[in-house]
Amino acid sequence: MKILVVGGAGYIGSHMVKHLLDTGRRVVVVDNFSTGHRDAVRAADLLELDIADANAVAELFETHSIDAVMHFASFIQVGESMTQPAKYYANNLAATLCLLEAMVKAGVSKFIFSSTAAVYGDPDYVPIDESHPKRPINPYGRSKWMLEQILEDFDRAYGLKSVSLRYFNAAGADPDGELGERHEPETHLLPLILQAASGRRPSITVFGRDYDTPDGTCIRDYIHVTDLVDAHDLALKYLDSAGASAAFNLGNGQGYSVDEVIEAARKVTGRSIETVDAPRREGDPARLVAESSTAKSVLGWQPQFSDINTIVAHAWGWERQYPWRR
Repeated sequence: MKILVVGGAGYIGSHMVKHLLDTGRRVVVVDNFSTGHRDAVRAADLLELDIADANAVAELFETHSIDAVMHFASFIQVGESMTQPAKYYANNLAATLCLLEAMVKAGVSKFIFSSTAAVYGDPDYVPIDESHPKRPINPYGRSKWMLEQILEDFDRAYGLKSVSLRYFNAAGADPDGELGERHEPETHLLPLILQAASGRRPSITVFGRDYDTPDGTCIRDYIHVTDLVDAHDLALKYLDSAGASAAFNLGNGQGYSVDEVIEAARKVTGRSIETVDAPRREGDPARLVAESSTAKSVLGWQPQFSDINTIVAHAWGWERQYPWRR
């Protein structure tokens, strides 16, 4: 099987490429390197192109016999999506539509989509299951939800089968230490905490201590990047076995507060980590926790690294390598 990994030079995509190669699959990686890193791509067929370029994408499918597509190439900053919605709709929605049209023309009918818990918006209840109403509250979440609906239409019209995987909070790093998280700018909590632990930043900001949670800080469901990768592999096997198009939540079903993650980082690193309190950020729900039993029952998915200390330890191993190979 030859798999096209779009956005394979990014955080989750690069971990996916490593896993696919380690399990004997042939891989073609496409990335425009707007946020990805060349050194994160292991020995795979690497093409630098933008999937918004219809001619380039058509040529890709003409010159490579692709069996399935895994799509990770999205902009992900919620705050930026509020101030630059055009950027998010152009890349996350329109460019992906170009990719899907090329797949249909080439007769490629298996698509694994990196979606998000942001499709739910402010939750009515937690843990959140797949039947929860979809009310995204920012262009990032809306772009993902619109694409999920497009995928339903492509299934009905063209027979393109897809699995949308709704991540909660991706975290951690490759247990072997070869890959990890390095966004520019970094906006995710755990790497920011570990940058404070390593001295790359003076402190970590805690946005709000007056939420309706045991310690007053937000609670999130953190899922190890390796567990995300395993879910993608199982989703591909599901489609290979003639599974119907579907969407699945991916989370551990257990939330950790901001303060709990900071304390775990102090324990794992043995470093003092300074905190600075700031007001709540608009649109931050008190709790976001996944109900992922459907992925477990249908795909056979079982997270390996659900303990927050393990997630932090793997991420710390990566942070300690800074500055990373360029």
